[in-house]
Amino acid sequence: MSIQSLFVTEIYAARLQHAQSPLNARLLRECLQLRRDDAAGRRWSAVHYPGGYTSYDTASRMQERSPTFAALARRIDGHVRRYARGLEFALDARRLVMTDCWVNIMPRGVAHTAHLHPLAVVSGTYYVRTPPGSAGLKFEDPRLERFMAAPPRRRTARREHRAWVELPAQAGRVVLFESWLRHEVPAQRVAGERVSISFNYAAA
Repeated sequence: MSIQSLFVTEIYAARLQHAQSPLNARLLRECLQLRRDDAAGRRWSAVHYPGGYTSYDTASRMQERSPTFAALARRIDGHVRRYARGLEFALDARRLVMTDCWVNIMPRGVAHTAHLHPLAVVSGTYYVRTPPGSAGLKFEDPRLERFMAAPPRRRTARREHRAWVELPAQAGRVVLFESWLRHEVPAQRVAGERVSISFNYAAA
């Protein structure tokens, strides 16, 4: 008997830098300052990101606005290249470049509902600050809507057989995934603000 694994969904996660690094400290200061300065972003967030703050609608190309974010982008670039090689993308003369980069700040109780990132190839999140017990990044099996009469999985099922998998949020780490993969952030369960930077890469 042979069971073969086909159509694998691969997620990339790695430590990008130490959570106490000078660059991470500068990123945290700038994320918090952006929230203070971005009145339009706070108004947009009140409607679309209740209880939290995101610069998605008002400052979504931070890698072009801030040398600190540009330095982060340069570090992420290498991880994206490794991920793309692992996925065996046939990019030919093209390369993946960061097109969007924005800030998310989630106090206790704030969630980000299931979504994907249209028009991008690779998306990801870098964690700036994650209080112990912070909500992770929850991925959905892309075949879920086709399961029809399939019975539920055992509670002890291996991760690759589960319908949803939540990867922990850890400051200093980067998580990459293909942009078509639906994902969400469950409600922040602990006191203290979860601060992250999300981004997209497209082929150019």
